[in-house]
Amino acid sequence: MKHHENRHKVIVGILLLIVIIFITKLFYIQVINDNYKFSANNNVLRYEVQQAVRGLIYDRDSNLIVANVPAYDLMILPRELKGKNMDTLAFCNLTDISKKEFFTKYKKAAEYSGYKESVFIKHISLENSSTLSEKLFQFPGFYLRKLSMRDYPSNIATHLIGYLGEVNLQKTKEDHYYTKGDLSGVSGVEAAYEKQLRGTKGMAIKLVDVHNRDQGKFQEGRFDTLPIAGNTLTLTIDIKLQEYGERLMQNKIGAIVAIEPSSGEILSLVSSPTYNPNLLIGRKRSENYNMLSQDASKPLFNRALQGTYPPGSIFKLINGLIALQEGAILKSTHFQCNDGYNYGNDKKVNCHSHKSPVNLITGIEISCNSYFCSIYEKYFKSFNSSMQAYDNWYSHVSSFGIGNFMHNDFITGSPGKLPKSTYFNTLYRGSWNANTIISMAIGQGELLLTPIQMANMTAILANRGYYYTPHIIKNISGGIAIDSNFTIKKYCSIERKYFSPIIDGMNNVVNGTEGTAKNCKIPDYEICGKTGTAQNPHGEDHSIFIAFSPKDNPKIAIAVYVENGGWGSTWAAPIASLMIEKYLKKEITNKEQEAFILNGNLTKKE
Repeated sequence: MKHHENRHKVIVGILLLIVIIFITKLFYIQVINDNYKFSANNNVLRYEVQQAVRGLIYDRDSNLIVANVPAYDLMILPRELKGKNMDTLAFCNLTDISKKEFFTKYKKAAEYSGYKESVFIKHISLENSSTLSEKLFQFPGFYLRKLSMRDYPSNIATHLIGYLGEVNLQKTKEDHYYTKGDLSGVSGVEAAYEKQLRGTKGMAIKLVDVHNRDQGKFQEGRFDTLPIAGNTLTLTIDIKLQEYGERLMQNKIGAIVAIEPSSGEILSLVSSPTYNPNLLIGRKRSENYNMLSQDASKPLFNRALQGTYPPGSIFKLINGLIALQEGAILKSTHFQCNDGYNYGNDKKVNCHSHKSPVNLITGIEISCNSYFCSIYEKYFKSFNSSMQAYDNWYSHVSSFGIGNFMHNDFITGSPGKLPKSTYFNTLYRGSWNANTIISMAIGQGELLLTPIQMANMTAILANRGYYYTPHIIKNISGGIAIDSNFTIKKYCSIERKYFSPIIDGMNNVVNGTEGTAKNCKIPDYEICGKTGTAQNPHGEDHSIFIAFSPKDNPKIAIAVYVENGGWGSTWAAPIASLMIEKYLKKEITNKEQEAFILNGNLTKKE
């Protein structure tokens, strides 16, 4: 009997213990643990991602070139629309979209996720959002998310700055920072420094009533996180020089790249034709992008970084340096020119009429084709085989950053074209020599460079043998260091002593009595330059000019390429001269030349 009484007490004790546990657990759930409050209130809470303000962008002189203006995205939560009778027609009238567009957008949002927010209509202006917010309570599942939209105070440097585009599904999977409808950098600085510019998102938890109306912050914002604005970037460009360059290149096709030789900082990067950057923001971004992408003049194509062109006569300077380095010539070595260079069976590389014979400095000044074809042949004959000579030549040329990606801070670009000897072995079945590829002596043939490579080549000449990788970033806020690769001095394979005669020749191009660009002098500054005219089988030849100034302690190195511009002295040289004077003197003395360039139109169809 006593045994049964003890068993009864044990059972009662266990039951009491279970009751106590349940009461304790209920107290914890209802009073102490906030997580259960979240679960219970999910049907009246809205979790709103707070977009970070994108970082500002300034030029080297602290001029603001990319800012932000307030805007809104109309967001959708598909699950909140289920089972609700919504006046679709009224919604379409309010948001200025068609019913077909409404159902297409809804389907895409539902396919992405029924429970995750996504953008329904992008970039609604502050003015339009005010009207929309007053009536949005009538439409469950929709709300406005505040964000900032890019603003371009100067409307220039479009190719350099780049633009934003909506992320695709793949990117949202690869980088969980992004959700459907987010924007990220597609090109230019916006893409290259996306992680620094985008900032950190925040989260706001809001109470909403049954009509989807905002009832304020949940628990006074205790669980909210604030967004952190993106880093501010200071670029290396001079926005006034950039603006001037774009004006000079209006109604012309080509590019300008200007570099500070002592640092590798890009002072100006112009690609023409260009476009208004405001076309690629706002609700009509996609429509405008399609229009630009179909434009025959290719305004979206960045010719400064991606355009590949024959360098023409500017490349004679590199061949001159290689011939000096390898002992094929001295600066005093002379060659005859009989209106051209004769080789093979009645083959000839033509040259304009001038005094003969000429040495290296004069050959550069008057741009003698015969001279540089002759030294190219003489260089090849100093080796045991054409392949050995070419491989050595290839190594020298590569050291100038030619045939390689520049490894700068742009995500797009072209390595140009610098074929290896195996290419010619295959093409000519092993039987070839200097004369077979003699066009390479004057920058023609298979050789192709980008304008930024031409500008970097010019910086090497200005520095007498070294360069810093051309780059666009000068400073990032928050103490973030720029890529150390941009501060490392890189040397080409030519000894410093061999640059003197080349630079003397470049000086004579502008300042000599027979110089091919003597129309481009500027008072008080010595410009050292080289004209080029690249043959174009599809039309008028291309106009080219590279230069640096001053001759000693140079402050700017520049390359100008004008498609279908004819002689280098006609368009490219004056443009470069005006850019140099604008940068060094902040004013233009040759107003007549300036007017000629500004009014020039090379895009007119006859």
